[in-house]
Amino acid sequence: MAKNYYDVLGVSRDASPDQLKKAYRKFARKYHPDISRESNAEAQMQELNTAYDTLSHADKKQEYDFQLDHPEGFGHSAGNGGFDGTQFRQYSTGKGQDFSGFEDLFGRFGTGFGGGQQHYQQNRRSAQPYKGEDQHASIEVGLDIAYSGSTQNITLQIPTLNAYGEAEVQRKTLQVKIPKGLKDGQQIRLSGQGQSGINGGANGDLYLEVHYRSTPRLYADGADIYMTVDISPWEAALGQSIQLRTIDGGTVQVNVPKNAKNGQQLRLKDKGIPNKTLGHLYLVLNIVNPPAHSAEEQQAYQAFAEAFQQFKPRQP
Repeated sequence: MAKNYYDVLGVSRDASPDQLKKAYRKFARKYHPDISRESNAEAQMQELNTAYDTLSHADKKQEYDFQLDHPEGFGHSAGNGGFDGTQFRQYSTGKGQDFSGFEDLFGRFGTGFGGGQQHYQQNRRSAQPYKGEDQHASIEVGLDIAYSGSTQNITLQIPTLNAYGEAEVQRKTLQVKIPKGLKDGQQIRLSGQGQSGINGGANGDLYLEVHYRSTPRLYADGADIYMTVDISPWEAALGQSIQLRTIDGGTVQVNVPKNAKNGQQLRLKDKGIPNKTLGHLYLVLNIVNPPAHSAEEQQAYQAFAEAFQQFKPRQP
């Protein structure tokens, strides 16, 4: 099997959903390719996406735990026709935002691909039609798509079974419409795009789970959005009004409360993802101190220190 997903996230097998999410965000901030200085950031991010997608869903987690407990039934040798579908990366084509971190979660045919092959051959020998398996995958897109929606062409490399019940990889391109207002983790169902039916049975469906690209300063949680906003010390102390550009391209005027603290959150009601149940936009305040290069700037800090002689940032 591939690297243990629990080790990837640094959690135990009995970790709660909140612990999984916290661990994922911790490492996502470290390895996101847009901000990370790690040489293997992209590979690490792909690994994190796959691990979190698997362990954050009860059915996928149950299947993965079963594989961990029964490793002898999930080998990669050609002798049993088995292979792990998570090793197939997906790529997107088309305009607009890229898909990244697209990990193929196909290949679940009963107890592994080899078991699916046997199941397929048994069903094929009977005259009864069988519906094809539903298949699942996850995609990661830019957060702006939550406000505008997007239509993209995506190319999938899908482990499947041919007419003889033999394992092979099928490549197909689909046009996917991502409606605006999807919550982070919500699914899109593509009817008839899953596993082919047997003996004339209907095809299964393909379920795409949409996740929004996360950075340390901007991420989604369900329909809510958290955005870090830099403010000056005087804006924090005096409670001044600031203007911000929002993710949907508009602007909003925000009143910072007097004596605001670093890390304090301001909630803008209904300004999150425009879902059926509107999300909120949470502004996380980050107080930035200006550097003191010139003599005048240093004198200003000295005057500030003299004005606040009673202020003790460290307890004695």
